[in-house]
Amino acid sequence: MPKITYKDAGVDIKAGNEFVRAIKPIIKSTSRPEVLADIGGFAGLFALKKDKYREPVLVSGTDGVGTKLKIAFEMGRHDTIGIDLVAMCVNDVAVTGAEPLFFLDYFASGRLDISKSKEVIKGIAEGCRQAGCALIGGETAEMPGFYREGEYDLAGFAVGIVEKDEIIDGREIRPGDLIAGFSSSGLHSNGYSLARRVLFDIAGLKIGDKVKGLKASIGEEILAPTRIYVKNILSLRSDFKIKGIAHITGGGFIDNIPRILPQGCQATIKEGSWKIPYIFDLIKEKGEIDRQEMYTDFNMGIGLILIIAREDGPAFVRQASLLGEEAAIIGHIEEGENKVVLARSN
Repeated sequence: MPKITYKDAGVDIKAGNEFVRAIKPIIKSTSRPEVLADIGGFAGLFALKKDKYREPVLVSGTDGVGTKLKIAFEMGRHDTIGIDLVAMCVNDVAVTGAEPLFFLDYFASGRLDISKSKEVIKGIAEGCRQAGCALIGGETAEMPGFYREGEYDLAGFAVGIVEKDEIIDGREIRPGDLIAGFSSSGLHSNGYSLARRVLFDIAGLKIGDKVKGLKASIGEEILAPTRIYVKNILSLRSDFKIKGIAHITGGGFIDNIPRILPQGCQATIKEGSWKIPYIFDLIKEKGEIDRQEMYTDFNMGIGLILIIAREDGPAFVRQASLLGEEAAIIGHIEEGENKVVLARSN
């Protein structure tokens, strides 16, 4: 009887080791002084500087990129999906006022394609550089028969730090406060199951189609990487009292903003106070989706909302714009139930 090996079963340990060697320089580009070990060990090591913090609190976040992966597969482009993965985690950490420190990833496929996988890691490293955090490790899982040929799955995990008395949690939000919005790059990483159903199944569009009103093909438009807001949040919080921040992800405005509202407060969003990218109009029109549903499923062109005191409004928007944000005051807080009200402009 012939001897059988793990490779015969579909798991190539040699290729896995080769992959780790190939990505070491990429991961090194994200390093911070606190990182104590190279990848390849059993765990990542990160030293906190005790004299830098008074009462530190660690903040964690984990996420994936959902069916946006399908767009990457169809486009044959894998160098930006890692940015999305990092963005979904570090933006969630940063809304508490925390600085992301380090990141870990989980990459799983049926068969390890070193070239393709390296492109994914390049994107993850780019996301970490944008966020200022170190990629200190991860897991590469080869699971034959579990995924379709050429497909993979991703998950990420981020840890940040914030002083206990500087946590941003929404408890100081009051009626009269203003809601500032920072623009998104497009769909970011949510709503893709609905977007794909509408654009490809109902409207019959193809991944490479050009549509009037869009600057790029459908595929390029919806594969645009999620924006990472970390550095600008940290910069602005040093100059302004930010009372609450919501990352507009799955659940859109309707579900995400109430997560930071104290009892007795409602958020009134003034439609027309920012420019909604055409991709959202296209999805709404082709899918005949009602307005409330759109604001529940998509970010509608706003990736982050920040709640500030009314008197800070003009200066806050001006400073955010200097940092490169497309920022606008898009609403206000008033007394009411813990919900979001959409107010049409006159």
